[in-house]
Amino acid sequence: MVKQIVHDPMFLAQKSEKASKEDLNTVKDLLDTLEANRLGCVGMAANMIGVKKRIIAFDNGGKYSVMLNPEIIKKSGEYETEEGCLSLSGMRKTKRFQFITVRYQNEKFETKTEGFFGWTAQIIQHEIDHCGGILI
Repeated sequence: MVKQIVHDPMFLAQKSEKASKEDLNTVKDLLDTLEANRLGCVGMAANMIGVKKRIIAFDNGGKYSVMLNPEIIKKSGEYETEEGCLSLSGMRKTKRFQFITVRYQNEKFETKTEGFFGWTAQIIQHEIDHCGGILI
């Protein structure tokens, strides 16, 4: 189901809780909402649709991917950039890393470790920040 986008910075600044199997409906809602906003959005965290769980969805080279309980375990190649956010207005400066390694669970709750670089790495970092209550 397509959900409303949350714009309340007080809500968005709260840390998300660990996702569990009971949160799999949120995965579908997150993907539906990301698809509905595809023209202005390349990634989304569950708190952007009002659910404080560590779940992200993002464009991964033309197809959507989902991570539950993601954490960046390695990063390198720091750079400065500007980003926008569907939940917030305007562009903001931030620091990102060109290469990241992420440990996460897939929708079957299997633990995976995967490396990302460039644009996809930047999207993932933005969404993981959302899970931590970090607003750019």
